[in-house]
Amino acid sequence: MSDMPSANAELSAATSSSPARLAWARLQRDRLAMAGIAVLALLGLAALFGWLATSASSPWAVASLDPATVRLTDKLAAPMSAASALVSESERPFLGVYLMGTDELGRDVFARMLQGAPVSLLIGFVAVGIALVVGVLVGALAGYFAERTVLGLSIDTVLMRLTDAMLCFPTFFLILTVVALLPASIYNIMVVIGLTSWMSTARFVRAEVLSLRNRDFVAAARALGLGPARIIWAHVLPNTMSPVLVTATIGVATAILTESALSFLGFGVQPPDATWGNILADGKVFIFDAPWLFFIPGFAILAVVLAFNLVGEGLREALDPRLRHLREAAPAAIRTVRASGRKRTAMADGSSTAGQ
Repeated sequence: MSDMPSANAELSAATSSSPARLAWARLQRDRLAMAGIAVLALLGLAALFGWLATSASSPWAVASLDPATVRLTDKLAAPMSAASALVSESERPFLGVYLMGTDELGRDVFARMLQGAPVSLLIGFVAVGIALVVGVLVGALAGYFAERTVLGLSIDTVLMRLTDAMLCFPTFFLILTVVALLPASIYNIMVVIGLTSWMSTARFVRAEVLSLRNRDFVAAARALGLGPARIIWAHVLPNTMSPVLVTATIGVATAILTESALSFLGFGVQPPDATWGNILADGKVFIFDAPWLFFIPGFAILAVVLAFNLVGEGLREALDPRLRHLREAAPAAIRTVRASGRKRTAMADGSSTAGQ
C-alpha cells in the first residue's frame, strides 16, 4: 500500500506532462542522441565564434584568425607547431600556435575551419528549409485533395507522379548538372539542394494527411464551416510534424554532405571563401606530405553528419514510443528463444540417456 501514492504521483505527472516534455524525457534516455546533441551544440558555438571572429565585416573580427592571411615561410606546418620568427607580429596566428597546422600557402587551417563552419550549417539549414516548404505543400495538397480531379486526373495522381519523376533522377548528378550551368554561388547551391530533396518529405506528409483527413476533429472543423486552407494549416499539419521533424534533422546532414561533395569537386563555394569541402579538396594533393589538411575537415564532416543522424534517430524513437518498446523488447525475446532452445536440448539429451 505504501507504493500506491508514489505510483499515483508518477501516473499523474506522466498524464499532466505535455507531449513535448515526454518526448524530451525519452530523448534524454538515449545516450547516443544526447552525444549527438552535445556535438551539434559545440558546432553551433564554433560556427557563431567563427562568424564573429573571421568575417571581415564583423566588428568583433580577430586579426590573428584571418583565414586569408598568407604566410609562405610557414607553409605546410604541422598542427600545434609555433609560428616562426620570420612571421610579423600582425600576421601571427591565434595564441602564436597553428592549432591545426597550415596549408600550402601558409594559411591557418584552424581559422579556415572556423570560417567554413557557419557556411556548412547555413547551407544545411536553408536547403532543408526550402525542401520542407515544398515537400509539406505538395504532400498536404496531395493527401487532402486526393479525390479531387483536374482535367480528368486526381490532384494526388498528378503530384505523386511528379514526385516519382523527381525520384527517378540521380539526385547528386542532377544537382551537379544544375550547379555547373549556374554561376558558382552559395545561394545557388542552397536553392538547388533544397529543390532537389523535397520528395521524401512530400511522401511522408501525404501518408500522414491521408490518415488524418477523415478523423473526427477534421469532420468537426468542416462542420463549423472552416475552409480547406484553415483546416490543413491549423488542424492537419500540426499532427504531421513528428516525421517531418525527423526527416529534416537527417536532411541537414545530407545537405552538408552534398555541399562538401560539390566543393570537393570544385562546383561548390569558390575560394577564397573556405568551406570544409574545399579545404578537403585542397588537401587531397598533400595527403602524404600534410595529411592533416585532408583528415581534419574529413573527420569534422564525419562527426557532424553522424551527430545529425544520431539525433534524427533519437527523435524518431522519442516521438514514436512504439519503436523504443520494440527495440527494448528485442533482447528479451532473443533471451527467451535461447533459453527455450537450451531447455529443449537438455530435455532431448535427458530422454536419449534414459533410452540407453
